[in-house]
Amino acid sequence: MLTVRIIPCLDVRDGRVVKGVRFAGLRDAGCPVERAALYEKQGADELVMLDVSATPEGRATQVDTVRLVREQLSIPLSVGGGVRKVADAGALLDAGADKVGINTAAVREPQLIDELSRRFGCQCTVLALDAARTANGSWEVVVLSGRERTGRDAIAWAREAADRGAGEILLTSWDRDGTRAGYDDELIAAVSDAVTVPIIASGGAAGPEHLLSALKAGADAVLAASIFHDGELTVADVKGYLAQNGVNVRT
Repeated sequence: MLTVRIIPCLDVRDGRVVKGVRFAGLRDAGCPVERAALYEKQGADELVMLDVSATPEGRATQVDTVRLVREQLSIPLSVGGGVRKVADAGALLDAGADKVGINTAAVREPQLIDELSRRFGCQCTVLALDAARTANGSWEVVVLSGRERTGRDAIAWAREAADRGAGEILLTSWDRDGTRAGYDDELIAAVSDAVTVPIIASGGAAGPEHLLSALKAGADAVLAASIFHDGELTVADVKGYLAQNGVNVRT
């Protein structure tokens, strides 16, 4: 049986970890290098680092931060934010990223997924899909760190991205992000039914029971930020809870 992955997330702005609610009201949450080292020591299976201001500010991800974090890690590192072209992804991989996440640029130019997959492999190409519920109960894609609703159906976009070569989907519920109300399990189940690539659930965790629920809904991995940044739980705490509830985790 495959083990599930527990993935702390570092949202980074100006070289500092930040956390907010629905991508707004960001507060300082520490040094990314120190956080990365701490979470690996706690047993994290992987780390995601997202430069949350790169796309809105029209710049590339801060490569120096990626390089410094990479120096502290032996676990996989996925990086996103501000990737607009193949060269941007190449710079992040050269700096030490193992995977590159794309969101806004992929929605604007879907062929970028094909290009990245051909150049670096599907295992390095992650679609970061931010989805918000609509009035009719479906989900639409949001971009620019949640600033723009696209009207594009999130489930159809997940399917298209996987067909184009995305090897993984980082699925974030915009409605739940930072709210501590739990993941949107209905969204997770809908995307899981639509694609065969692994899904990382993100947005809304307040305790290990939420991670367990997301895994039952169809996620292959679970990402969390606040519960780790605020010291409420360690990665080891979460893994212990999941193991006690029949989930196969890497110890």
